[in-house]
This record gives sequence, C-alpha cells and structure tokens, in this order.
Amino acid sequence: MGSIDIKNLEEKKMYASSLLKEVAAAGVRASTIVVNEPHRRQLSVLYGNLNQLSSKVRRFVDENVQLCHPDNIHICDGSERENDLLVYMLQRDGIIKPLPKYENCWLAITDPGDVARVEKLTFIATEDKNDVVPDQKEGVVNQLAQWMSIDDMENKLNARFPGCMKGRTMYVIPFSMGPIGSPLSKIGIQLTDSAYVVASMRIMTRMGSKVLNGLKDGDFIKCLHSVGRPLPLTTELKHNWPCNPAQTVIAHMPERNEICSFGSGYGGNSLLGKKCFALRLGSILARREGWLAEHMLIMGIENPQGKKKYIAAAFPSACGKTNLAMMSPTLPGYKVTCVGDDIAWMRFDKNGILRAINPEAGFFGVAPGTSRKTNLNAMKTIEKNTIFTNVAETSDGGVFWEGLEGEIPNNVSITSWLGVDNWNHEMEKTAAHPNSRFCTPAEQCPIMDPDWESPEGVPIEAIIFGGRRPDGVPLVYEAFNWQHGVFVGASMRSEATAAAEHKGKVIMHDPFAMRPFFGYNFGQYLQHWLSFQDRPGLKLPRIYHVNWFRKSKDGKFLWPGFGENSRVLDWIFRRLNGEDCAEKTPIGMVPNQNALNLENLKEQVDLNALFSLQKEFWQHEVKDIQKYFDEQVGDDLPAAIQQELKSLEQRVNTQL
Repeated sequence: MGSIDIKNLEEKKMYASSLLKEVAAAGVRASTIVVNEPHRRQLSVLYGNLNQLSSKVRRFVDENVQLCHPDNIHICDGSERENDLLVYMLQRDGIIKPLPKYENCWLAITDPGDVARVEKLTFIATEDKNDVVPDQKEGVVNQLAQWMSIDDMENKLNARFPGCMKGRTMYVIPFSMGPIGSPLSKIGIQLTDSAYVVASMRIMTRMGSKVLNGLKDGDFIKCLHSVGRPLPLTTELKHNWPCNPAQTVIAHMPERNEICSFGSGYGGNSLLGKKCFALRLGSILARREGWLAEHMLIMGIENPQGKKKYIAAAFPSACGKTNLAMMSPTLPGYKVTCVGDDIAWMRFDKNGILRAINPEAGFFGVAPGTSRKTNLNAMKTIEKNTIFTNVAETSDGGVFWEGLEGEIPNNVSITSWLGVDNWNHEMEKTAAHPNSRFCTPAEQCPIMDPDWESPEGVPIEAIIFGGRRPDGVPLVYEAFNWQHGVFVGASMRSEATAAAEHKGKVIMHDPFAMRPFFGYNFGQYLQHWLSFQDRPGLKLPRIYHVNWFRKSKDGKFLWPGFGENSRVLDWIFRRLNGEDCAEKTPIGMVPNQNALNLENLKEQVDLNALFSLQKEFWQHEVKDIQKYFDEQVGDDLPAAIQQELKSLEQRVNTQL
C-alpha cells in the first residue's frame, strides 16, 4: 500500500474527533501506531489501548492488521458508552434506523443477497477429508459438513482478505461463550470491520474488558470477519448494507482453532460466536474434550408440586425451539423457565450428572410466526434494546411481520422490508423476509431461569428431538434406551426452513438438528454420542421424540401446539419420575390410554390420528433412513446404529 494522503488523514481526524466527542466521558484518547508494511503508514487506535491486550491477542491483531489493512483499530470494552457510539455511527451510515415505538430498538435492512446462512459456501478445512465427511458413495451429493483442503482454503482466503478493510475500522471483540469464568465456557477474539456485528455480538455474547481480564495470556478461538467492501467503494451498496455475496466464504480450520468469514454481514455468517464457534468448532472441541456441543434449547419445567427438572431439546431452525423454550404452559400449576433457546454445551460432572450451559447471552430469533398468541414471552423480551433485521416497518414507528396481523391497528400502514409502502396481504411478496430476525438480550426474557448463568450449568434429565413431520410420526414417543435414543436423533427428518437458502417444504434428513452445523465426520459424531453409554457412573438422560406438526387428511394440524405442548412435557415429566404411563410400540414408548392430560383442552383432538402408526409409512421411513445412511455415512456408520435400524425394521414388519 502507498502512504496515506492528506485527504485521508483529514478524514481520519474528523472521524477521531467525532468518536472522541461521543466517548469524552470515558476519557478515551486516540493514539497511532506504525504498521511496517512495504510502505510505512500510520494506523489510528481510536478506542481502547493495545497495551491491554495479552501477547497472544496482540499478535493475532497485528497479523491481521498486516493482512487486512484497516485504517483504524477499535478495541471493544462492551460498555454502554461504546454501544451508544456504535449506534450513532450505524445511524450516520444509514445501516440502522430507530424504531421510536419501542425503547432503544433499531431496524436494519440488508442487501437482498445477504439474508440467510450460506451452507453451500461454508467449509471445514482439514488435511484429511474423512475427518469432516463420512465415507460416502461415489456420485452422491454430500448433505453433511462440507470439506476443503487447507491448501485450497488458504488460496481462497488469500484471494479475499488482503486489503479488505482498507478505509475501515478493525474492531477487536473479546467475547466469552458461556458465563465468564465458567469451566464450561470458552473465549474467542473476533476481528471485524462491521459495527453492526459489534453491536449484535454485544447482545449475543458476554463481550468486552471483563473477558480480556479473564483471558490473561490463555488460549482463545481466533475469529476473523470482513464484509469484503474496502473503501472507497467501487459499486453502490444496496440498503447501505456492505457485503460481497459473490465472494462470500465461511471457513473453519479446527487444527488452528480459527474461523474466517468473508463477504457476508448477516447473522450466522458474521456473528462468529453463534453457529461457527458454538456448534461447528464447538462440536470438535467437545469431542476432543469429552463433552457435547448441540443445537438445543434448554428449559426448566416445574410441576404443581414444586418439583423442577431441566430438559434439552433439538429442533431444526424455525421449527418452534424459541416458542418451546419460552412456553406459557396451559396446564394449571406448571411453570416453564428458559435457560437458552438455541445452543447447549453439556458436560458430565464428577457425580455423573449431565450439566448444560447456554453459551449465548441473547436470542437471535426468527421473527415471522412470533406473536403474543404464539410466544408472549418473546414479544415482551423484544420491546427494548433489540436489533431487528429485515422485518417490515409500521407508520407508528414499530415493526411488523407475518403472524402479527391481529396486532396492527387498521390506521397503521406497513412498509415492507424491500421498501414497498402501504404493503398489504394481497401483494405477492411478504412484508418481512421469511428469515427476518430479532437480536435481543436474554436477560430481558420474563421467564429466564434463576440459574441460567450458573457456572456449573443446570442438570439435564431428558433430551428431546423433533421436527416438522406432517405425516406418520406420532405426537411423542420415548426411546427404549440411550443407544436407541442416539438412533432416533440420527434418523431425524423435517421440512426445510427459511433459515438457510433452501426453498420449498421438502422433507430433509436433519440428524440431531445439526445437519448444517457438524464440525466433523457424522459417523464419528454418532460414535461420540454412543461412547457415553460405556462410561461407568453416568446418569444418562432419557431421550424422546416429539412432533407438534402432524396434519389431518384435509391439511389441518392435529395438535394445537404452543402452550398446550405442556401436556406432552407433563407426560415426559411423569415418565422421568418413574410413572408407569407408557406402552411399547415398534418405534418407542408412547402414552398409554388416558396418560396424556387433556383436561380443559379447548380444542378437540383426535388421539388415534395423533398416535397412529401405519405399517406402510414406517416401512418407507426405514428404507429412506437406510438409503440416507448408505449414501451419506457409508462405512463410517457405527454398527450399533445400523443394528438399531434393522431392529426397527423387524419390529415394524412383525408388529404393525
């Protein structure tokens, strides 16, 4: 790079002056350092002090300053003052706008080409392909984790990152996944050129100076992110949203504990603590260290007698995880508390009890379908301190998305996320993007569990798997044992959702609801789960499968769902207490006659239809699962899982 000219120096001074005015109360001072590139240049440290960084963090920052060529550095402290500054800058740049109907809430509209996770552009890079992808049949389209060689990945990254932050600020984000200081938590350092990412990471993680203080000179996960639009711009931005969809790539390099993301500013692609760290890299760390990193909510359930249990549950995105985690039970005397709505890190303690933490500090929830009817607690949570992305805007300064039709006054008009004024339901495109989001602090949820930030984690007694299955799969069933339960998780299938780039409601295999998030070979992942049954002294949770989405022949849901799901949880609760209220079927244990509490249920439900098991359906299910295992897992499938499938096939053929 050439030396910085006077014009850019003046712009830097103006920017630094603006920043200093905003943070004058904090006594921040801008400083400069010299970057030893082929042409020496000055680099402003506009916020924070490089000397507060440990030698390892400083080295990580220095290496990527040399690579990305930012004009400025901002070391994040996580303070309110800093957040006020970021919000000011984001407004100034037209990236967010205030929503005056609520307290400290903001709306961001992204480039239409940057609205979802990009699974086809997300890779795990290792030396050995089999570390990531099972031994699949030749010609089969891989549906599990995507592998790339380290050399090829380095070529991709080297073609993108050099100079990518020119004209921009590099933000240094120290963050903790999990409560700071918990033995179950991990620390990351993310470098990014997006203030939107910083503001969102402040909500989604424990972020700032406390993390640096706790890290000292320890190890951390290295996270590098850039929107991929150096200044000056060569093409105009859409919605003032910097991104580079044509060059997007998300890379995980587990052998180096590194994550690199280029080109996307959207949630799961840019908030690297979320799916990238917490699940993809997290699952690898969990296998190395003997624990579990899973795409699961964590909830507490208290019965009318005051007894409390904790449950973890895995559902694909947009299949009701947040609604279940924040449920308002309809059964009298039951209480639900939320520990987390998306990710669980779980480790067996010295007494053999599986303990779980929520590694996140916020909710990054799908907005459409969320309403006071479906999730009152979520609606109360997002009334303040929330960043909304790609939702519609109302003329009274609020937000709208599909599902809120009954909550918008007739005299209020709607502007769609694409900027269509006076939007109405007869228009072809939806008001909000189907994957529009709210990013909100977890501590604001009215039913957060008192122990949601416990360093020890909460004790898990049951694990639930589930998905959208309109046909054939009963409302609830219990696995016969741990091994059978692992098979149930491995054979999960569900309708595709809008959280990724899939279109249409096709039934997809989504084992453990982890299909987009496996960090390593799925066969080895199954073996890791199975290995816990061979460890003496462990109190293994019971495993269940639920399906809230079964439909009648005329296409209507057979089960009312939402708060009524507490009736299913009541049955699970009683089963965990040892109650004999189940009968054996070929697929698992289901509630026996009158075991499901339907007292005062407002809707008539057809229990026979909800629990019917058709032989032809399950024979077809067995064939589909076998085909999936053969094609996607091949010789890496554990023998125990193959035996469970054969046993299911035999039971279906002889008992249905």
